[in-house]
Amino acid sequence: MAATSLARCCSRIYYNCKCASSSQNHQTNENRNLVNKRRSSKPVRLILRNRSKKLNDPSLTRALRDFAESGLMEDALHLFDEMNKADVFVWNVMIKGFTTCGLYHEALGFYLRMVLFTGIKADSFTYPFVIKSAAGASSLLEGKTIHATVIKLGFDSDVYVSNSLISFYMKLGCEWDAEKVFDEMPERDIVSWNSMVSGFLAVGDGLRSLALFKEMIKCGFEPDRFSIMSVLGACSRVECLRVGKEIHCYAIRSGIEAGDDVMVLTSVLDMYSRFGEVSYAERVFNGMIIRNVVAWNVMVGCYARNGRVVDAFLCFQKMEKELQPDVITLINLLPACEILEGRTIHGYAARRGFLPHVVLESALIDMYGESGKVKSAKVVFDRMGEKNLVSWNSMIAAYVQNGENYSALELFRELWDKDSSLVPDSTTIASILPAYAESLSLREGRQLHGYIVKARYDVSNTIILNSLVHMYAMCGDLEDARKRFDQVVFKDVVSWNSIIMAYAVHGFGSVSVRLFSEMITSGVSPNKSTFASLLAACSISGMIDEGWQHFNSMKREYGIDPGIEHYVYMLDLIGRTGNLSSATRFIEEMPFVPTARIWGSLLKASRNHNDITVAEFAAEQVLKMEHDNTGCYVLLLNMYSEAGRWDDVNRIKLLMKSQGVSRTTNRSIVETKGRAHVFTNGDRSHVETNKIYQVLDIVLGMIEEEEEGKEEDSYVHCVSKMRPETLLKENSNSYRRHSVRLATCLGLISTETGRTVLVRNNTRICRRCHEFLEKTSKVTRREIIVGDSKIFHHFSNGCCSCGNYW
Repeated sequence: MAATSLARCCSRIYYNCKCASSSQNHQTNENRNLVNKRRSSKPVRLILRNRSKKLNDPSLTRALRDFAESGLMEDALHLFDEMNKADVFVWNVMIKGFTTCGLYHEALGFYLRMVLFTGIKADSFTYPFVIKSAAGASSLLEGKTIHATVIKLGFDSDVYVSNSLISFYMKLGCEWDAEKVFDEMPERDIVSWNSMVSGFLAVGDGLRSLALFKEMIKCGFEPDRFSIMSVLGACSRVECLRVGKEIHCYAIRSGIEAGDDVMVLTSVLDMYSRFGEVSYAERVFNGMIIRNVVAWNVMVGCYARNGRVVDAFLCFQKMEKELQPDVITLINLLPACEILEGRTIHGYAARRGFLPHVVLESALIDMYGESGKVKSAKVVFDRMGEKNLVSWNSMIAAYVQNGENYSALELFRELWDKDSSLVPDSTTIASILPAYAESLSLREGRQLHGYIVKARYDVSNTIILNSLVHMYAMCGDLEDARKRFDQVVFKDVVSWNSIIMAYAVHGFGSVSVRLFSEMITSGVSPNKSTFASLLAACSISGMIDEGWQHFNSMKREYGIDPGIEHYVYMLDLIGRTGNLSSATRFIEEMPFVPTARIWGSLLKASRNHNDITVAEFAAEQVLKMEHDNTGCYVLLLNMYSEAGRWDDVNRIKLLMKSQGVSRTTNRSIVETKGRAHVFTNGDRSHVETNKIYQVLDIVLGMIEEEEEGKEEDSYVHCVSKMRPETLLKENSNSYRRHSVRLATCLGLISTETGRTVLVRNNTRICRRCHEFLEKTSKVTRREIIVGDSKIFHHFSNGCCSCGNYW
């Protein structure tokens, strides 16, 4: 029964390998075809001529083993055909030889021929190599069938067989199955633990890898060089430098890290390079007695990843004097390249004959995407003869990075529908989720989350959960974002950064600051992105003292130099105080050349404090760098209109026309009953238009009743400065019919009483709509969340989470 089942499940491999036959002569010919159709070599003929009459002569067995161990499988096949095949040992020698030479299908074919056609029973020495061949052939079905046979024969208690099964499942991404095998092992050795540690690292779960390493030590096992190499990779994965340094110290004390052990030293070098510890990496590299091409590649990549562009190219030149650069050298060098150098490397790779190469081409897509050259990235992608999942992921990421979210979504759907051989992995999901967030589609994001749950991703995959936190937060569902964060078992720095920024953009800065304290207490070290999220929280929530405290602590306590993004948030904080002269001085004292974003921050502050002089100066600087900055023109236009400076209004309009700049069409989206409804200002295309406008009039009436006897709103003061023709235009396209109000009214009538209304707006909310939403939340006793182009506003009981500063 077992043999019949095995034959049924594995017949495809057997016949592909041409190992099955009804006669011994046919088997011999087919065996020879497995490698090459050549005559037996001189050594084989000499051995056969001098052999004894016994077919099981030990000298033949030794010769067979020598041929197989030397990789001479053609000679081994000739000799095997002439031998007595009743001994399982000679079959094991052949299976091992094929496996060692990477001829995995041939090894599986030999195994099937042995158990199905000769009646010889496989032993515990057979299965480790058969299982390794199944892994090499990426044959999950055949591997599971062999696993079932192993259990039936009782070999699952053999430590070597179990270790092979762990490696098999880990290689094919079935970490749950590998963990089950590991847990059921009656006895474990250091290889068992190493297989688990390296396996979890291979599937991207560095935290589980570290946890198992610590458990291994608790169980009394001494780490060896393979343990050290794997766990150093895990430290890099979870960004835990402190543990990485401790392991490095252990390797030095135990003698594992010796000057001539190039593999261990390269692992240490790679760990430091990934943490940006260039000085440590240089020290390790300079102390290496032997440097192979891998060590040089790591050092080139170290400089490239850490912004040391000149050093990266100098290291590349030094390498050329000692060793010949390979494809990996160019792949590691590409992150250091701007578009000009990147094109040069692209040409160098073509001249050296390195192309086509799927990994190098994927790296070129990454380079072009990060340089903003999406069309060039698409050209490389379209010309690829072979595309793997990394290629698709790189192209999707290139679209997302450059704001082409709909193109990213189309490509993702094409991957899903067109190429059934490729299944989206955690990197694909992590790359595409921000596109759902930026395309304002909470409904589609939830559908993708449903797929993730079915695929069992979010049970243990930290990368996926981090992306879900970001997606839900940017789509306006802070509650679900927090749930996903709480699901993360092993929280890395990205997990904390995501949730800190989530609360920041929703206006809950005090929660972000508290989460930062929890992060430090948990032992996770902050990075530049952490402080960017933290300062954003302080800026949005107006936490001035806390903002300065954390800004000053970056270098003093954590050794992190503030970047341009940190200065932007600090400028926002200064702008909140209304001290625009201090803000201008802050810009002048910056260690960077001010960017358009820096001047844009000053422009926003001057807008909020009605300082046209500073606004004009800031706008002039922005337009020098970005002459087509729509937001800058519109903001100036609004300020001039409110000030009654009509000549300046006309001047800005003419300037916009000459530059080909037009206002962004205001759109608001609300999702109800599984459908997304899009509104523009004064929209009357919706099927529920009459009801929407009736509700809007009712709400406005409720607000007027609530406001009776109070001072007139800010709109009245604005009207007094308007020209008569402008008043007529305002009357025909009233602020009362702005898209965000229409979307909010549809949300009020389409959701259950007491439910939160969620609206997304593609532009900054105007002051009058902001006041309307505050008052609507009070009179309707409903929480209303509106996400504009900058932040989310949580309106509740007449107040907004932004504190009326946005």
